[in-house]
Amino acid sequence: MEELCGVGATAPLRGDAEEPKQGSVLFLGGNEVKSSAVVKYSSAPPQAAFARLQEKTDLKLPPANWLRESAKLGPAGTTILGNNKKSKPFSSFGMAYDFIDSVGNDVDVVSDSENIKKLLKIPYSKSHVSMAVHRIGRTLLLDELDIQELFMRSSQTGDWTWLKEFYQRLIDQKWQRKKKSKEHWYQKAILSKFLYYSINGDGAAQPVPSTSKQHQEGPVSGESDEAGRSSWPAPFEMPSSLSEDPGASNQGLKNDFVRNILWTFEDIHMLVGSNMPIFGGGRYPAVSLRLRDNNKPINVLTGIDYWLDNLICNVPELVMCFHVNGIVQKYEMIKTEDIPNLENSNFSTKVIKDIAQNILSFLKSNCTKEGHTYWLFKASGSDIVKLYDLTTLCEETEDKYQNPFTMPVAILLYKVACNMMLKKNQNKKHYGTIRTLLLNCLKLLDNGRHPQIIASANYMLSELFQLDEPKKEDSTDFPINGNSDESYSEEEEEMPDSDENGSYSNSSDPPDDNKAVAIIKSVGELSVPEKYKSVHRIRPSCAFPVCHGTEERCRLVLNYVLEGLKSVDSSVKKEGDLPAADPSTPIPLKYEDESTSGGPECLEKQMALFLDKMGSFQKGKHCSQSGMIPGSWQYKMKLQLILKSSKAYYVLSDAAMILQKYGRALRYIKLALQCHDTYCCLCASMLPEVLVFLCQCLTLCGDIQLMLAQNANNRAAYLEEYNYQTKEDQEILHSLHRESRCQVFAWATDLSTDLECQLSVSCKCYEAAYEILLFSNLKNQNPEQHIQVLKRMGNIRNEIGVFYMNQAAAVQTERLGNKTVSTTEQQLWKKSFSCFEEGIQNFESIDDATNAALLLCNTGRLMRICAQAHCATEGDFKREFSPEEALYYNKAVDYYLKALRSLGKRDVHPAVWDSVNWELSTTYFTMATLQQDYAPLSRKAQEQIEKEVSEAMKKSLKYCDVDTVSARQPLCQYRAATIHHRLASMYHSCLRNQVGDEHLRKQHRVLADLHYSKAVRLFQLLKDAPCEFLRVQLERVAFAEFQMASQNSSAGKLKTLFGALDIMVKAKGAFQLIRKELVAESEQKSKDKSSAENVSPNDSPTGLNKEEVLKLLSIFESRMSFLLLQSIKLLTSTKKKIGGINEEEVVLKTNKQVYSLLLRATANKSMTLLERIEVILNLLEQLAQNNEDSNGGIQ
Repeated sequence: MEELCGVGATAPLRGDAEEPKQGSVLFLGGNEVKSSAVVKYSSAPPQAAFARLQEKTDLKLPPANWLRESAKLGPAGTTILGNNKKSKPFSSFGMAYDFIDSVGNDVDVVSDSENIKKLLKIPYSKSHVSMAVHRIGRTLLLDELDIQELFMRSSQTGDWTWLKEFYQRLIDQKWQRKKKSKEHWYQKAILSKFLYYSINGDGAAQPVPSTSKQHQEGPVSGESDEAGRSSWPAPFEMPSSLSEDPGASNQGLKNDFVRNILWTFEDIHMLVGSNMPIFGGGRYPAVSLRLRDNNKPINVLTGIDYWLDNLICNVPELVMCFHVNGIVQKYEMIKTEDIPNLENSNFSTKVIKDIAQNILSFLKSNCTKEGHTYWLFKASGSDIVKLYDLTTLCEETEDKYQNPFTMPVAILLYKVACNMMLKKNQNKKHYGTIRTLLLNCLKLLDNGRHPQIIASANYMLSELFQLDEPKKEDSTDFPINGNSDESYSEEEEEMPDSDENGSYSNSSDPPDDNKAVAIIKSVGELSVPEKYKSVHRIRPSCAFPVCHGTEERCRLVLNYVLEGLKSVDSSVKKEGDLPAADPSTPIPLKYEDESTSGGPECLEKQMALFLDKMGSFQKGKHCSQSGMIPGSWQYKMKLQLILKSSKAYYVLSDAAMILQKYGRALRYIKLALQCHDTYCCLCASMLPEVLVFLCQCLTLCGDIQLMLAQNANNRAAYLEEYNYQTKEDQEILHSLHRESRCQVFAWATDLSTDLECQLSVSCKCYEAAYEILLFSNLKNQNPEQHIQVLKRMGNIRNEIGVFYMNQAAAVQTERLGNKTVSTTEQQLWKKSFSCFEEGIQNFESIDDATNAALLLCNTGRLMRICAQAHCATEGDFKREFSPEEALYYNKAVDYYLKALRSLGKRDVHPAVWDSVNWELSTTYFTMATLQQDYAPLSRKAQEQIEKEVSEAMKKSLKYCDVDTVSARQPLCQYRAATIHHRLASMYHSCLRNQVGDEHLRKQHRVLADLHYSKAVRLFQLLKDAPCEFLRVQLERVAFAEFQMASQNSSAGKLKTLFGALDIMVKAKGAFQLIRKELVAESEQKSKDKSSAENVSPNDSPTGLNKEEVLKLLSIFESRMSFLLLQSIKLLTSTKKKIGGINEEEVVLKTNKQVYSLLLRATANKSMTLLERIEVILNLLEQLAQNNEDSNGGIQ
């Protein structure tokens, strides 16, 4: 079987290595213990075939090649074959640095193979065990903690004194250094010589010069001592390069194992370092060589040692060379799976598996705090295993850097977090783990010594919180079971019940053991299957803090950013000319009112300066007041931190905007833009995404200023929100002011009390965003942003246009005495028109037909206001429709027609389409009404005026949609009815005033009758216009009377009279509506008598104009009286001439009766309005009944 020596996909190749191969699963003995090994890295040369030594070879004599470099051995010499090489105390960290992908997630243990073997032999061995344990995520790092070496160092340097005192006080009061025996060094020496003989290929001993004899014993021990001594760095003896470069390696942190192997033993995944020599070639492709004294049988400890070495390195066979006093006797080949069954070395692989699972479970259950150094200790000859938290003990000395593991642990926590951050977008469930790693890293570091790592860690912490989208609190990607800074929640750290596992409890332990975190009372417990059951429970990722809102999330981000900024600033040398600033003193937020505001002109200058500065950024100009060197880590980190804070403030501003807290929103966007200003001062070249973000900030600022303008009534509350500052914001501003004055965007973020100024600032913000998109050539790369900015520009220009238009209307209203148009009005018209025109261009450039139509509609309204301004240049008694009015009304019509053309058809936007149609109809109607009421007879003939009025009215009807069911339908019906009424009145008037041209008179008569009929039909549809309906009916009666006056025959006159009376009868519906409203009013008064005092005699709560009703009622009574009298006279004279006719007699009788009742009613001045209405309704009912009975009467 070949050795697996290769490099995994995630590991860098260090030195010569073969191709990676997949490890095999071995089923050893009958117990079927599963084991597989994959060599992740190997620096070993190609396997050399071992040479079988001749019998009687004397291993006490050194071979000629002993301790010399060899092509077969590679440059490492004894390091490769030196199985006696001492493990360094930081060896696991060296491996962890090289295979950072495996740490914290996939691997349970990282350690030297010697440490693994020592742990698994605890129940079988009386030897002492002393190991340092560190937790990184779910991974445990195990390193030998050589107490003897440590205390020797303490005696020489004074380091670790606290641990020595603790050890002597609680564990071994009479500690003294134990020297290794001569036998120990003798065995190491002959093993080394045996291995060199095995690759030498010559069985004969080759003497070496006598000068080399000193190497027989001394070099090995000397090498070991020196290696051990140099591998322990003094507390915090870290080179400056480490603080500047987190990736730098330190002495003692190198991965100098020949092989790094990913070993899976049952369900335990371990990254193991091994230096075991492996030989190959011939019919033994991979074997391990062992030297044994033939007089000493193999014991269980040795058997376990050999078996585990072969499992870890995936070696299928063991070659054993036996010797007596250094003289080779024989060789024996043993398969790996047979090792547990050797004579005198029987052991159960199942028990070894249980030991491994129990030890791992014990350590994982108790080594819970990342960053802490735990000490696993078993005294020689003792059955008790204790676990201490050295970090807690060390903190009592008031200097955490007395623990030399502090820095390697902190760097490893940082590196694992960095590695996971690179993949954070792949799986967000690791966010909690990353956060815990970084927080534990920060606990171990000192700001004065490691500002770069602290700044970087805080920046990464801020990066974990998503600012560009709302955090899904209920997402399965985020555990939400806690917000602990420790690695695990409280539930996970609870110990099992004491009944199930008494070893966890130390309540019955002697008082001396109260410093121990946990104790295994007897090593025999480790052999009990699943004694410590938590080995199978893989602990979940650390809980990511649950943020109950955007503000909380952003505040966490800003807190980390601030800590990072402090770290950066503290590492930059303070220049003497820097202005002294106290971070606890609030930096005033400039408040500008209308008295100090420079107005739009000043704003233009500020905008020009801003855009000029933006142009200079594009050219690469930058400066820092604090003296940071461009390209330094401080420079790069501060840029990232400032940009992150800017984004956080932007999100806070956007959230406040949604909550309608506009003062707070402006304060946050001011801070965001101040951060951006500092970023611009530092940055040599602006990245496109940064410029796009700046556009977003300016756009939001424009939105906020617009909202402030539209909600001026809450200005006091907004001002209070705007001026509030947190201490955190003050400190961030203090850091910003170290680099720049932060005034570039002051023009955009000041809170003004002037409405015009706020609208102008909003507009300038959008214009600035648009300019940036233009000169940065980002328009095409960000089409959505470009469209949004143009939409907002169009909208704000519409708002400003409406503002100036309303101001012009207000000036016009106030201009009562002076009839001429003022210069102020004209200036306001021009400003308004200019804004509308620019807004229309903005919307047309992005093909937004609907909004373009709305602005065209507003421009039409402006033209109507201009027309109205010219309407009262003379007294009303001389008033005529002026040419200026006609000009502006026609311009208004043009803009409304353009709006309709912009929309194209109603389907595009029905509401806007209907609105534009209504406005167009109103404009035509107003023109026609003014021309009709104030006819320009001094300039035009009556016929021309009538023609123009008729055309305008017809066009108004064209755009007045009476058929479509909508909220505006009653208005349209009322408008159409009014138009028909006016046209009928006009034709009626023409008929009265016209002489000659009988054809034209007839045409006018027909048109008047037609429009009266249409007006009546439309007014009948309306339930709220009884007076208008009544007025039209009375005009129709008058029209009938006028026709009757020109008639000569009695029959013709009677017909016309009966027609007029029929019109009056049809007015019954109007009187019924009036009665209904009067009754409702009376009932309301009876319910609430106090309300009678508030109701004027002419107006009712229902909106009925009583004065108008009384006037119309009086006219109606007089005309009805006249018509009845005329009908009686005509019917009487006709009866005398022709003789009696039954129908006429009935009609005559009824008319006389009705006439009599009417005369009595009109004579009674004490009747109320309601009573008079009741009388009229009663009389009309009689007339209607009479008409039905007579069935036409006189034809």
